Amino acid sequence: MTDPFSLKGKVIVQCGGTGLLGRELVRGLGQAGATLVIGTRDPDKFGPDRELARKAGVEVQVEKLIVNDEESVNAFRDAVLAKNGRVDGLVYNTVSRPMKGKRPHADEWRDSMETNATGLYLTLNVFVEVMAKQPTGGSIVNISSMMGMVGPNMANYEGTGVSLTPCPDYFFHKAGMINVSRYYASVYGTKGVRCNVVSPGGIFNPEAPQPDAFLEKYNKRTMMGRMANPDEMNGAVIFLLSDAAAYVTGVNLPVDGGFTGK
Repeated sequence: MTDPFSLKGKVIVQCGGTGLLGRELVRGLGQAGATLVIGTRDPDKFGPDRELARKAGVEVQVEKLIVNDEESVNAFRDAVLAKNGRVDGLVYNTVSRPMKGKRPHADEWRDSMETNATGLYLTLNVFVEVMAKQPTGGSIVNISSMMGMVGPNMANYEGTGVSLTPCPDYFFHKAGMINVSRYYASVYGTKGVRCNVVSPGGIFNPEAPQPDAFLEKYNKRTMMGRMANPDEMNGAVIFLLSDAAAYVTGVNLPVDGGFTGK
């Protein structure tokens, strides 16, 4: 392997290419050499994000994907294979946040699970089978959160102007994502499919910065004294997709500046 960390020649599917983290992943994976296919609910609205990618020298394919609709997931897979012939990697970055408080209506919980649990399940099932049939296998990277590892630290929010009611669904489905990834890693490992998790810590939002009072409290609870920049998840994801991680599977990699270890 002359360049084991490169994604050149690999077809990578990314579910969720918008938002603070999604846009940075598009740029990072594309610049690492991947042929990148973005699955998004409304491809017609992806234009501004595609232009941002192009400014970074990245071209992407864009296909319609509704992750909680089995027919849509199957059609997305077929479209990817029709254009590219294979899938070497999958990044599941899709997330839905319909809940607004700690005691919301049950319908909001069900709505959340449609994307964050059922959507994950349907997407993994479809693409793990594709990879398992390929001589080269494949790599799955699910984007979880350190909040799938720990409960909320309520002291971070007190007196900061940030909501004191973190929603319970987020902790439920991010924790579940970590363990279901171990399931797929175990069941499909002998078929050449690796499945890992990246769990980001708090990410600083340069477009709408968090209140100073919150930043001061949060930063003191990390080993590095700051929040993550949006592009600082790219390296971990690229590594896990690349040949450099050929013997890495079933791993949850926190990228949290040491928050969960302090």
